[in-house]
Amino acid sequence: MSDNDISGLRKRMDGALKTLAHEFSGLRTGRASVNLLDTVTVEAYGSFLPLNQVANINVPEPRLLSVQVWDKGMVKAVEKAISSANLGLNPAADGQTVRVPIPELSQERRVELVKIAGKYAENGKVAVRNIRRDGMEYYKKLEKDGKASKDEHHQKSDEIQKLTDDFIKKIDESLVAKEKEIMPS
Repeated sequence: MSDNDISGLRKRMDGALKTLAHEFSGLRTGRASVNLLDTVTVEAYGSFLPLNQVANINVPEPRLLSVQVWDKGMVKAVEKAISSANLGLNPAADGQTVRVPIPELSQERRVELVKIAGKYAENGKVAVRNIRRDGMEYYKKLEKDGKASKDEHHQKSDEIQKLTDDFIKKIDESLVAKEKEIMPS
């Protein structure tokens, strides 16, 4: 069993779908989510660390994030990192806690978020297609080396294409759901 057999390809494509879901969870839809700050990195102790490695993030209210910084000396760095993360957020330090109010989304920001979601979905599709290409090349090589017949190669190619189509469809469905969440009608 290798990463290029059908179950290995399915597992890799599942990984691409999970990555997409994680990226979508970081897109702000007008309500607070701890995943919103997943992309924030803080300059701490001479290197850049993910925010969740220097603080706890909570959602005390639907439109507020509370970031409890563990090291008192890191509060300013955390506040600066959230501000400069290009998320449209304005954090305010309150002792060892950084409060991050979630502002109402403007129409143009919603349109921008839909475009970003589209880019994430396209990246997911590219990843799935690259996995398909790896699988196709693997079975082509098996046929060339005499380890698989032409019929087996053809059958596996059809299976890989069907698998790819299924995952592309799932990505499209995820994108439509995220667009509806960002742009409620």
